Amino acid sequence: MVAEQGVVVGVDGSPQSLDAVAWAALDASHRGRPLNILYAFMWPSVYAPVAAPVPTPYEQGMQAVAAEIVAEAAARARAAAPGVRLTTAMQVEPAASALLRAAEHAGTVVVGSRGRGGFAGLLLGSVGVQLAAHAACPVVIVRRAERPAGAEAGRVVIGIDGSHDAERALRFAFEQASSRGTGLTAVLAYHWPKSNGPGDMLPVAFDPGALREDERRTLAEATCGWIEKYPDVDFRSTVVKGRPAAVLIALSAGAELLVVGSRGRGGFAGLMLGSVSQAAIHHAACPVAIVRSAAHR
Repeated sequence: MVAEQGVVVGVDGSPQSLDAVAWAALDASHRGRPLNILYAFMWPSVYAPVAAPVPTPYEQGMQAVAAEIVAEAAARARAAAPGVRLTTAMQVEPAASALLRAAEHAGTVVVGSRGRGGFAGLLLGSVGVQLAAHAACPVVIVRRAERPAGAEAGRVVIGIDGSHDAERALRFAFEQASSRGTGLTAVLAYHWPKSNGPGDMLPVAFDPGALREDERRTLAEATCGWIEKYPDVDFRSTVVKGRPAAVLIALSAGAELLVVGSRGRGGFAGLMLGSVSQAAIHHAACPVAIVRSAAHR
């Protein structure tokens, strides 16, 4: 049973999932929440009549492997956060469905960027993609740093675009920064209108200075209430001209966590993940949290 508002981490024995366990254990410890390690698996197909049960020795062997994977994960969690409240579970069902069900009661679900069953060329496994698109709670995908630390090293970074989806993401980002005792940087990236060809024209009333000021105002309005609620957080904000995905990925180098909403103000209503969140989970150089708004749950 998953503890209400606890941290759930999915494991499969891969190095990436053990990295996720260490991250999840520290997160649970920082925020005073229980940690649940979940290993979900399916029996491999065997050539036997449809109604035949799984042979007992085979089932026992698989259960032993599962228990070993869970025990290794538990040891990694205790090493990362010795005082964490820890439970473990093994379930015979597809990993994505088990974790999505757990997300209905959890505060956060954590997975590695790629599991043991992924293809080497993939940047993110299918379980991570499904969770990011459909989970009822924030999903953290733990990625290893891929380049030297940048300007926001050691801080939590959140991408803001003025959409209604930002409230849950801001709450999560401020809570993360506060519990970790680190700073938080809110980033609003935008592009100016531009001509794409001889027949295109800029808006008649286009004013670059006014556009930048509007974006600064949007960012200030989105964050002012949260700054008051979390006076302990070293907060700073920045408005950057550029494509949001590229800006956030660049700022993710060395960051504690990159937080993004599932869909921004430019997204199509039918999409479960927007282009910025898609880019973040595949290319960011730090762990990424995808926070869906209550309307999309």
